[in-house]
Amino acid sequence: MRLLFALVFIILYFQGYSQNEGALNNLIDQWHMDAASAAFDTYFDATTQNFVFLGTAPEERWTREEFQDFCKPYFDKKSTWDFKPSSRAWNFSADGNTAWFDEDLVTWMEGCRGTGICSKVGGEWKLSYYNLHVLIENEKIKEFISLRKKY
Repeated sequence: MRLLFALVFIILYFQGYSQNEGALNNLIDQWHMDAASAAFDTYFDATTQNFVFLGTAPEERWTREEFQDFCKPYFDKKSTWDFKPSSRAWNFSADGNTAWFDEDLVTWMEGCRGTGICSKVGGEWKLSYYNLHVLIENEKIKEFISLRKKY
């Protein structure tokens, strides 16, 4: 009987885990597609009110409102970005209400990585934090530092 109970618990646990992961993948995939199609309202509807976005430039740390102000002209001109995830890995808090991920992205900047945090808000997953960064190989870092110092 104990074995049956344990088996049922494990099945239900992993079923919930995979359902959450599927819903979260849909959320982040749609968020990227909303950027590519310049769907301003739905892009930001996917985020929490306290959303933070970190971009690739040193000064790019935006609250949701600041990021909306930055993005609006690009979305209005339909001149947005198109990032395509090539892989993504998820982790979950013990209570199942917070999930964090990292994803590799194909972009015009070549290889990039995004990391993010999603939170359940009123039973619905929302993106609360995203950090976009350009990948650079360790053996190229000194050349990169030198290049940055030139400007």
